[in-house]
Amino acid sequence: MSPQDRLSIVLVDDHAIVRQGLRSILDREEDMHVVGEAATTAEARTALERLRPRIVLLDLKLGTGSDTEGLDLCSEITSGYPEVGVLVLTTFLDDAYVLEAVHRGAKGYVLKDVDTSELVSSIRTVACDGNAFDSRSASVMARSIRTTPNAPALTEREQRVLELLASGLSNRTVGTTLFISETTVKFHVRNIMRKLGASTRAEAVYEASKMGVI
Repeated sequence: MSPQDRLSIVLVDDHAIVRQGLRSILDREEDMHVVGEAATTAEARTALERLRPRIVLLDLKLGTGSDTEGLDLCSEITSGYPEVGVLVLTTFLDDAYVLEAVHRGAKGYVLKDVDTSELVSSIRTVACDGNAFDSRSASVMARSIRTTPNAPALTEREQRVLELLASGLSNRTVGTTLFISETTVKFHVRNIMRKLGASTRAEAVYEASKMGVI
């Protein structure tokens, strides 16, 4: 297979050893070629503009302290480069992250402990404009689909955050209670408010009470 016929891939991960490992795995596939790497959002933007890859393997946590940077980058890629397929490859399995990544245009979501053959298969699926999820993220999608039409599709974590908000706890206290960062709590609160059609935390609690969610 000629180089131009191979699937061009850019790796976006803040850990060099992870990128090196992925490159060594993927470059062994005759139909794949890692054409670039990025450790930050800025590097990813440069690589995308210069290389125009077919696939981006994207980690959601890029080491800046922001829990949403990878999701924001996903939005940038899918809106600015619609021909690029984004496959999230991360260590985070949280309903909110899976659903939000898909909402922002990701074609797939797999965890880093995925089997090599499954990862390769997922990349090929995304390259064919399909959707690829490992068994655990697929379960998240299934739970979302099963949510009744009249109720907001809150994830388990969002439901718990909402219950704590209803108890009058601050974002910081909610984070301490759930062992997550305050930034992550804010992320969940934004999603809760969006799903409930609320503009404030108090309104979200009120709407959830009316719907019988809490």
